[in-house]
Amino acid sequence: MTDMFTTPSRRRLLQLAGGAAATGLWAPAIIGRAAAATQITVADPGGPFSQAWRKAFYDPFEKATGNKVVNVAREAEPTAQFKAMVETKSYTWDVCTLTLSARDILAAQGLLEPIGFGHADVPQLMPEAISSNFMGTDVYSTVFAYRTDRVKAAPASWADFFNVEKFPGRRSLRKNPIDTLEQALLADGVPLDKLYPLDVERAFKVLDKIKPHIAVWWTGGAQSTQLLQSGEVDMLPGWNARFQAAIDGGTPAKIVWAQGLYSIEGWGMPKGGPRSDVGRQFIKFCSDPKAQALYTEILAYGPTNLDAYKTIPADRAKSLPTSPDNLKQMAIANEAWWSANRAAVTERFNSWLLV
Repeated sequence: MTDMFTTPSRRRLLQLAGGAAATGLWAPAIIGRAAAATQITVADPGGPFSQAWRKAFYDPFEKATGNKVVNVAREAEPTAQFKAMVETKSYTWDVCTLTLSARDILAAQGLLEPIGFGHADVPQLMPEAISSNFMGTDVYSTVFAYRTDRVKAAPASWADFFNVEKFPGRRSLRKNPIDTLEQALLADGVPLDKLYPLDVERAFKVLDKIKPHIAVWWTGGAQSTQLLQSGEVDMLPGWNARFQAAIDGGTPAKIVWAQGLYSIEGWGMPKGGPRSDVGRQFIKFCSDPKAQALYTEILAYGPTNLDAYKTIPADRAKSLPTSPDNLKQMAIANEAWWSANRAAVTERFNSWLLV
């Protein structure tokens, strides 16, 4: 662990201050150390996220600044909590993890506090990972995996996944139109960079063909992991970290990154929060590549600061979405399209499942 993750001496503080003038990254942390300590509450998804963020962000930020971070588990969809906090000015937490879709919903309603820095301040950050009121910390991707002990002819694309004659085996799909429609279109030859706006009619025609061959429609990440581990199905789409956990646990399986769709999670703050200044320091702290590299030891998510790969072991990098070899095979999902069309497409999808 380097000096940046230990409580600095007075001499080291002066050295860090000089470096901060050049980089802009550590200045807020040093200011926080000089002022009276503040406690902020950070809402995260809980479980392994809390463990990973504690190691990568919470404890190092406390040591660098003297400010304390208390983490709590947030609801799966925190937008209602954000709205209630801002409207009542009763802030139960100061910083919260958000998906891009949640960020867009909250931003449109004016419920997010500015984070106080931009891409020019952290140029190594993926451009999609930062806006005026959000900074992404991790990238997850929807890919597919197959059991190497069951599927002998290795599928390498969504066209292969949907080809039940050439690649026989029990299949599963997500019981949700999100990602599933994209996968159908990719299988039908739509280029990855031409997916949106989605051709819904075309997607359902493709899904009509594979529907009789779907053994299980999964509804949650834990279920998708279990399906792969147990061998109940031979191939299925899902989130890369879920599959990687199964592989790390000994499941004979392989992830196919080609034509994957990725998205970003990160930090946002409720508008008008009383501890937003320290919240901004914390969020900027989380942009540091060495800090982001630390969480990949626990979670198979991709850091948004691509300089993190300078300190991530090569073997681990292979399992992360934003490693160069994996990222170049994928595209970012279009959250704006789904925000505008989700209700109508979901209603149609659910009706289609019953036919």
